[in-house]
Amino acid sequence: MPAVRGDGMRGLAVFISDIRNCKSKEAEIKRINKELANIRSKFKGDKTLDGYQKKKYVCKLLFIFLLGHDIDFGHMEAVNLLSSNKYSEKQIGYLFISVLVNTNSDLIKLIIQSIKNDLASRNPIHVNLAMQCIANIGSKEMAEAFGYDIPKLLVSGDTMDVVKQSAALCLLRLFRTSQEIIPGGEWTSRIVHLLNDQHLGVVTAAASLIDALVKRNPDEYKGCISLAVSRLSRIVTASYTDLQDYTYYFVPAPWLSVKLLRLLQNYTPPDDPGVRGRLNECLETILNKAQEPPKSKKVQHSNAKNAVLFEAISLIIHNDSEPQLLVRACNQLGQFLSNRETNLRYLALESMCLLATSELSHEAVKKHHEVVILSMKMEKDVSVRQQAVDLLYAMCDKSNAEEIVQEMLNYLETADYSIREEMVLKVAILAEKYATDYTWYVDVILNLIRIAGDYVSEEVWYRVIQIVINRDDVQGYAAKTVFEALQAPACHENMVKVGGYILGEFGNLIAGDQRSAPIVQFQLLHSKYHLCSPMTRALLLSTYVKFVNLFPEVKSVVQDVFRQHSNLRSADAELQQRASEYLQLSIIASTDVLATVLEEMPSFPERESSILAVLKKKKPGRVPENEIRPAAPSATASAGSTVNHQADHNTTSAVTNNNTSADLLGLSTPSAPSNTGVLIDVLGEIYNSQPQPTAPSPAPTGASAQQNNYNPKKFVCKNNGVLFENDLIQIGVKCEFRQNLGRLGLFYGNKTSFPLQSFSATLLDPGDWVTKLNIQVKPVEPVLEAGAQIQQMVNAECVEDYLDSPSMLVTFIYNNVPQKLTMKLPLTINKFFEPTEMNGESFFARWKNLGGNPQKSQKIFRASQPMDTTATRTKVLGFGMQLLDGIDPNPENFVCAGIVHTRTQQIGCLLRLEPNRQAQMYRLTVRSSKETVSQEICELLSDQF
Repeated sequence: MPAVRGDGMRGLAVFISDIRNCKSKEAEIKRINKELANIRSKFKGDKTLDGYQKKKYVCKLLFIFLLGHDIDFGHMEAVNLLSSNKYSEKQIGYLFISVLVNTNSDLIKLIIQSIKNDLASRNPIHVNLAMQCIANIGSKEMAEAFGYDIPKLLVSGDTMDVVKQSAALCLLRLFRTSQEIIPGGEWTSRIVHLLNDQHLGVVTAAASLIDALVKRNPDEYKGCISLAVSRLSRIVTASYTDLQDYTYYFVPAPWLSVKLLRLLQNYTPPDDPGVRGRLNECLETILNKAQEPPKSKKVQHSNAKNAVLFEAISLIIHNDSEPQLLVRACNQLGQFLSNRETNLRYLALESMCLLATSELSHEAVKKHHEVVILSMKMEKDVSVRQQAVDLLYAMCDKSNAEEIVQEMLNYLETADYSIREEMVLKVAILAEKYATDYTWYVDVILNLIRIAGDYVSEEVWYRVIQIVINRDDVQGYAAKTVFEALQAPACHENMVKVGGYILGEFGNLIAGDQRSAPIVQFQLLHSKYHLCSPMTRALLLSTYVKFVNLFPEVKSVVQDVFRQHSNLRSADAELQQRASEYLQLSIIASTDVLATVLEEMPSFPERESSILAVLKKKKPGRVPENEIRPAAPSATASAGSTVNHQADHNTTSAVTNNNTSADLLGLSTPSAPSNTGVLIDVLGEIYNSQPQPTAPSPAPTGASAQQNNYNPKKFVCKNNGVLFENDLIQIGVKCEFRQNLGRLGLFYGNKTSFPLQSFSATLLDPGDWVTKLNIQVKPVEPVLEAGAQIQQMVNAECVEDYLDSPSMLVTFIYNNVPQKLTMKLPLTINKFFEPTEMNGESFFARWKNLGGNPQKSQKIFRASQPMDTTATRTKVLGFGMQLLDGIDPNPENFVCAGIVHTRTQQIGCLLRLEPNRQAQMYRLTVRSSKETVSQEICELLSDQF
């Protein structure tokens, strides 16, 4: 404790000694409880306690609290200590309050008054203690209470330097709590001019405060630039004897220098030529001093000097305006690459990554690429190796791309597992960006898969497929290369995927060679089939059916594979479906039909690669902003627009192409937005079976888009499907419910070739449901890109039974024309049914009890379509109740039971549907414990027939 040694509190020292001598936890607790009882009795019973005794007991309570025990008394005694004139007693009082008093305490008003008294004191020690307490608590109440007093102390000419220093730090703490406390106007200039104070302690504290203020309002505090440069110049040009009190191991005021350099990084280079020249002189001087022999061999000296140097280099990089300084900074950092200190090597690599992105210093950074490559390979510390990889990625350009990519590939074989995935992404990005010969790009990607197949994400192998499809000159080479790669005994599954896709599209280009004849290609691929996952097998089945079109001579062999029991009777539904459908297609379809259905994939549209976006997401803030400039037309390899593995992968596509060959291989191209199946991957089927154009119709000119496909009633008995569709947008829904809780996923697909701007989807004004349904809607992004899809989650809780479902309002701007549409959410009351099993005796007993008119609702209506027992059964099951077979004496009737779950109650419900086939009529009877539920259930279900 702070005062033990100075004041000789023997009782506290004995207590601490007793605690340390305890043999067990139980003994310690027993001793603490005894002491707490003694202190409590002293505080309650002894009215003659002097300041020393109160201080001693409060210190004991603090010590007990630090041991992890709760303290629920002694606060008032600590507050009383604040009024003492003795430093040690006041100090202990403030310490106790800072640590143990809650801001909601009843004593806070007394504490604030005591602090105000001390702030007004002429004793600087008491003022400092008060400000330390304010800063330690740092609550909003403190900011409101002292928001005027502290700034006044800070800028007052009568305030002592040591108090000003504390005031600046205290104000910084309060500013972080409540930014409104800093006054503007004339106060701004007075705070800024603290940088010119004669006392360096005040300047150091003020620099921290001003840096925080500048980040909030840089224009208001722009005057700090010239003052910061002036102060920095005086420090840099001073010798360690000039600033003896603030010199640390022969480095003048290193902490203040660092703060001033950071402060200047909030602004662009100074506009005033004089200030700018003076700043450049400071930076040059710092670089010169780094070259001087060290004045001390102690590590503290080098740490202080390097701290200033690295901050100066950061400012040089931030300004990015002086080529000479940038090159000098690069050379200085290059010397650190061979330094014995691991931290210096890491910091040098990190700073050089930033220098490499500057046009003025990029060439200077490239000169160190051999040392950087050596760091990547030989460094002991994995973080330094990773930083070296980052730097190689940043310094790469057309002149050194092949060398750097090859070095990274070589290192990949022995690289740490923690950085392999990131390296794979970087190699793929560099290979694509700087490929002049795309055969080299194909070789790089296949080598990536061979070396680090487990770390090659789907985006990477999607991307190579797109580029091969878009470039005719590389297709034959790609087919030949991947065929050779597949012959390796240990072949990674990602290689099989790439091989299956490319050979399925372009295997005919190498089929003339007997070594890669059609049957050889097929046998090679099929030898990998049983070693692969179900999704890869599904892709290979698509490749096989492509072979039926490309190579008629292997048709019978392929059909035998489709007929295999392991495929036609596979436990995986996708494999089973593909095998059966492809088999029938190969048997029934004519040659012309096969050639049409299984035609070659069309080219992908020109888009930016998404691999860079994946890398940025993996390392936010650390990836240099290198814009990928593809040399050939390409497409985004994102889940939203590149590859729609509707069956091969669980990814979410945005739009699918109307090209069947793309679908068969599990890849879709959004080259022409289609009206069909925007949600095919989410919902698992195409809901619009009518032929659709391959391009959208002109947008409506009115304010509301025409609703081509909107029927909310169809969702009463189903949870998934297309909720709304017109020429511009397709909205799908996927729901799940459990008791009184529900979750809806809304999928908005842009069917046009233009982005939908100002996109918004919100609930309409509350209706009858507002107090009976608790709905939370997640906001959506304001822009829905062309051919893209976004998801919106809606959570719902049924509080009470209700009648009307809520509606969504969707608004957006298409081609500068505002569009607006509304749609009912599939949140009818039957969604909260829980199916209930009942035997005949229980059902009819309950049915009889609910026979009163208020609880019964009946409706007789004509069938709107031919009566079909199977279809009726499907609808009744989809309604959510339990279908009770064999209960009704008439086997034609449908009997159901269920419970509607709400937050407040559970509502039992029974249903009986009696078809009359001769009259083509239905009689529906619903009985429930609530009349409104009976009526609503009756209306909802009758509308389905």
